[in-house]
Amino acid sequence: MLDRKFIIENADAVKRNCANRGVTADVDRLVELELRRRDVLTQVENLNRQANEVSKSIGQAKDPAERESQKEEGRRLREAKDRAQAEHDALDAEIQQIQMTIPNMAHPEAPIGRDDQANLEVGRGKTLVRQFSFTPLDHLTLGEKQGWIDFDGGARTTGAGFYFLKGDLVLLDLVLQQWVVRELLRRGYMPTITPDLAQDSILRGIGFMPRGPETQVYSIDGSNLSLVGTAEITLGGLYANEILDAEQLPLRLCGISHCYRTEAGAAGRASRGLYRVHQFTKVEMFAFTTPEQSDALHQELKTIECDLFDSLEIPYRVVDTATGDLGGPAYRKFDLEAWMPGRGEGGEWGEVTSTSNCTDYQARRLNIRYKKAGEKGTHFVHTLNGTAIALSRALIAILENHQNADGTVSIPRVLAPYMGCEKIGKSLIC
Repeated sequence: MLDRKFIIENADAVKRNCANRGVTADVDRLVELELRRRDVLTQVENLNRQANEVSKSIGQAKDPAERESQKEEGRRLREAKDRAQAEHDALDAEIQQIQMTIPNMAHPEAPIGRDDQANLEVGRGKTLVRQFSFTPLDHLTLGEKQGWIDFDGGARTTGAGFYFLKGDLVLLDLVLQQWVVRELLRRGYMPTITPDLAQDSILRGIGFMPRGPETQVYSIDGSNLSLVGTAEITLGGLYANEILDAEQLPLRLCGISHCYRTEAGAAGRASRGLYRVHQFTKVEMFAFTTPEQSDALHQELKTIECDLFDSLEIPYRVVDTATGDLGGPAYRKFDLEAWMPGRGEGGEWGEVTSTSNCTDYQARRLNIRYKKAGEKGTHFVHTLNGTAIALSRALIAILENHQNADGTVSIPRVLAPYMGCEKIGKSLIC
């Protein structure tokens, strides 16, 4: 969340930022409550000081009547202090409730717009969009013909939006994970396998709504746990309420996790197949940095995402995400959108990765700080996240871009040594 003092001192800028993001937050009410809270806090401190002074004077009073009078005055002051403290705490709770609804400030260069239609293309990958000599199939048709994707089986066992991967596609899924993790390890990212569950307080700290009608995650009844929608949640929560040493930063992690999302409201041809599903596997990058390091680290995450999809020989474009599509915690976000020949009518761009600099927004909610050697006090870290590979969407891009006229799929050259073959299909498992 934003620093309370910053909100008070920059109320107009914060309101303008909320408007640019399409977020409703009562900033004026927060300012009003905070000014009242400060007055009440002064009252609490004054009453407490007076009560302490009276308490000290009781032992010095020689006359019993005077002593009783002082005791009565002390009780009165303590009760008044307790009432003021209760008012202060109620004001503070209401302020924090509003504070949690206010999004991070957006980067000055982020495109202003209400949704992804205002995203700004800022680059393209090395691989050109392929001109097919045949009519390409979408990944679902291709996968069902080859027996690789089974949504009917998923619906029977679990429900709509769940699926089985089979045969060669299982091998390709596992190979992608292995290859990506090795690439990230080579670049200094510590690999982890994270829990699939997190406490609701961690989800709220990261910026997810764990309960309620608008949630995008699955909650566990009778507990304070929810299934994670991304390893960003667990990686970000790893150091909640911890103080790191500045010498540890930047701290680079990558996490493999299953991801569970309700995808409420998702529909349409563009969402068919593996593009929007309730469960998938993802390899997520996450970093803790000092404020001075975060911009460079954000560029590093974007570069890694580009390098990975260049290596997979997938056409993509990079977009600078518009304010209305940023998500509450993000200061700036870049998306990679891969060309998907089977999406829409004749092919469309589809998001495959994103990377966000969340500055100290998440760290302030999760209370993650760092300290510098020889200095007093602590500072909030900056947190950043980036998708290395969301397996379901990466598989779409590979199947649709590398398909052949006979229904087989060529394996990207970088993955062939891991797969042990250069092509899959025709019921032959590598």
